[in-house]
Amino acid sequence: MINVDKIREDFPILKRTVHGKPLVYFDNAATSQTPQAVIDTIVDYYSNYNSNIHRGVHTLSQEATDKYEEARIKVQKHFNAKEAYEIILTAGTTHSINIVAAGFTSLIKKGDEVIVSALEHHSNIVPWQMMCEKTGAILKVIPMFEDGSLDMDTYHALVNEKTKLVFCNHVSNALGTLNPIEEIIKKAHEFNAAVMVDGAQATPHIKPDVQALDADFYVASAHKLCGPTGVGLLYGKEEWLQKLPPYQGGGEMIATVSFKKTTYAGLPHKFEAGTPNICGGIAFGAGLDYMNAVGFDNIAKYEHELLTYGTAELLKIEGLKIYGTTTKKTAVISFNVGEIHPYDIGAILDKLGIAVRTGHHCAQPIMDFYQIPGTVRASFSFYNTKEEIDILVSGVKRAVRMLS
Repeated sequence: MINVDKIREDFPILKRTVHGKPLVYFDNAATSQTPQAVIDTIVDYYSNYNSNIHRGVHTLSQEATDKYEEARIKVQKHFNAKEAYEIILTAGTTHSINIVAAGFTSLIKKGDEVIVSALEHHSNIVPWQMMCEKTGAILKVIPMFEDGSLDMDTYHALVNEKTKLVFCNHVSNALGTLNPIEEIIKKAHEFNAAVMVDGAQATPHIKPDVQALDADFYVASAHKLCGPTGVGLLYGKEEWLQKLPPYQGGGEMIATVSFKKTTYAGLPHKFEAGTPNICGGIAFGAGLDYMNAVGFDNIAKYEHELLTYGTAELLKIEGLKIYGTTTKKTAVISFNVGEIHPYDIGAILDKLGIAVRTGHHCAQPIMDFYQIPGTVRASFSFYNTKEEIDILVSGVKRAVRMLS
């Protein structure tokens, strides 16, 4: 059971005001807020053992190395990866995707096929387009339905012996749709195609088990999991990580270097060139600790209550339309009201202290499908309340009166 009042005490930013109004933060799909425990971890690192890792014999370096590798193990256990070295710590989801896309450039040839879904974030589209331009591979798209779900019959028809990679987000950032990842993976594996899952939007709400999913790659960002920005993960099955070439060259990712030949380090260091975001990695682990203490079953149950309540209350507003109405979704509500531009509603809500996201949410193909410029997106987290939703509904009504 969630004690939301107690939880809110853990987040200093929730005490601030915006334009003289108490902050109502409904932009959680863009980034979650940071609990004091994670802030303290960051301060502790820079105050007590700030040092480069894996290279020094002195005490600070050893302490920082131990903390960083402990964080990797926390990530491994959270996602149930088989081995800690299957967890590559990156700069975030986009970085993780590009590592795999760059690697597959050397594995894919002209005429091979790559499948993505119509629900993808731009960072899940552009790297594959770039890869196809370099290799001559063909990009195919799983269509979507009006309710925001994927056309799985068409997906099954798309997969064939030419398919080398399937990429799909676990949850749509624009609509909140929870995609049938298990079915997608099972079908792709029938043709020995690899599957990469973007978990950036799923991981704040559910706790993925990468072995149970049988995902070949899974990516996510710490800043959506109560952690800091600038750090994320790339999980890859060992067999696939061994096949991919290094993404960057430099220190840390090497075994030996001479002017005649360089040999590469083993996993995970093969993909971690240069000095990493040491503090970020350690704080990532602290964010996971915090969310696991709250409990993901508790989070899912409470956020579903917020989603149900918010959907019902917003739909009472005349002319309001919600995009993404499938029953399998997370706590995201994307909506418009009549012909009012979403930016105008968002700007008025901001003056009332309410933070929402407006625009195409880096998912322009979705907006093109609905033939709209964008939406207002309210995304909830386990530290939000129904009272805040009431404030949002009141704010939208006020915006509509002002703009009509």
